[in-house]
Amino acid sequence: MTQQRRIISIQPGQPASDGAGVRLNRVIGGPGLERFDPFLMLDEFATDNPDDYIAGFPPHPHRGFETITYMLEGRMRHEDHLGNVGLLGSGGVQWMTAARGIIHSEMPEQESGAMRGFQLWLNLPARDKLGEAGYRDIPAADIPRLVTRTGVEVVVIAGEFDDGEQRQVGAVQRPHTQPQLFDLRLAPGSQVAPRLTDGQRVMLYVYEGQLQLAAASAQTVGAGRLIRLSDEGQLQLASAQGAGVLLIAGTPLNEPIVQYGPFVMNSREEIEQALRDFRDGVLA
Repeated sequence: MTQQRRIISIQPGQPASDGAGVRLNRVIGGPGLERFDPFLMLDEFATDNPDDYIAGFPPHPHRGFETITYMLEGRMRHEDHLGNVGLLGSGGVQWMTAARGIIHSEMPEQESGAMRGFQLWLNLPARDKLGEAGYRDIPAADIPRLVTRTGVEVVVIAGEFDDGEQRQVGAVQRPHTQPQLFDLRLAPGSQVAPRLTDGQRVMLYVYEGQLQLAAASAQTVGAGRLIRLSDEGQLQLASAQGAGVLLIAGTPLNEPIVQYGPFVMNSREEIEQALRDFRDGVLA
């Protein structure tokens, strides 16, 4: 009998506020929400009340990691001190490598309507933390997607999706952490078994519907829950009524993590240097 990945925990996020007062659901990265190396934070924003998002995220710095913003609905504008400008629309992704430093803003390009999406923080290895900063704007039309034989739509943002029948390389590849980031949209009665490398950390965030997992004891997990899985074994997912699920997987760095707000380094001394650099206007 094939070994299935074991469920480590199932947990809800916590209400949070960031930027200039944007209301969020902090799924990982807040108080009591343990990091899951190489991932540092996952925020969900999901509201149709403009008071929850209209103030946006005015200019702020980052150093030492990457941010991935995936928009389900809405419009958000990115601008940074390097001159990059991007408009993130429904279905699009912004992939920003802060590395040695970037100062950017993320402001809504709408005054009404729904704003739904996610921001994921992905750590960088020590050797790359002071490398060149970068930014990539990926519209929905440029993100590969497929539909499996059983009727699961897969948006392949990063890594490579492989279910034994179809393979699809994603929009982004990263050699150090080998992130896999898929949006799985399971139709009622569908199932999917993505192949993942043993040793990778794996999380599932159910953002719509209900998900069934084949595990030591089968479980049904509803929307708003993060599922953390063991590092080895196969993964089999199904949904009787339909579900929207983010699959997030990556290779752990196994390096020290020292974080102070928007700076993530390997030592306290490096954090203190980041604060001095920001104060002195030489962050990048």
